Amino acid sequence: MHRRPIIRVSVALLGISWLTGCAAPPQETEATSSAAPDSPTPSTSQAMPPPAPAAVTKQWVDLAVGECVAEVPAVDVGIATVSVVDCATPHRAEVYLLAPVAVDAAIADVGDQACASGVDAYTGGGRGDLSITYLIDSKQDRTGAIPLPSTVICLLQDAGGAPLTASVRG
Repeated sequence: MHRRPIIRVSVALLGISWLTGCAAPPQETEATSSAAPDSPTPSTSQAMPPPAPAAVTKQWVDLAVGECVAEVPAVDVGIATVSVVDCATPHRAEVYLLAPVAVDAAIADVGDQACASGVDAYTGGGRGDLSITYLIDSKQDRTGAIPLPSTVICLLQDAGGAPLTASVRG
């Protein structure tokens, strides 16, 4: 019966020795420096540019002219929000026109026509390597009291799919 207490004490001492083996090595306390204490140290740090403003998430129906979006929202699969970013940072598209249209006219041909009509005015002439895409927001109610209840939100993006890195506004 006297063996069990000895075994328990041996196991406890073995556990303590494992724990002390895991401790961090002692830190050196001597400082070694080759520079003279009174000599000035040249600074090589440069001022960091201010960080770009953070992306803001908003409903795509609330987009405004001049805003740049990280990605064009896939509204056909139910995406309702979009990340608005600084136009000086990489982005997929820029809103350049909000065109009100009648509800029964808010189809592809009308969207194409409405958006094509505003490109030159926004870019300062032509669209170069840009392509047009758009979203259609409808605020139609059952009364029909809103004469132009739909809005075509026109966006310009790189024709090859590359991110834009600056505003396309001319």
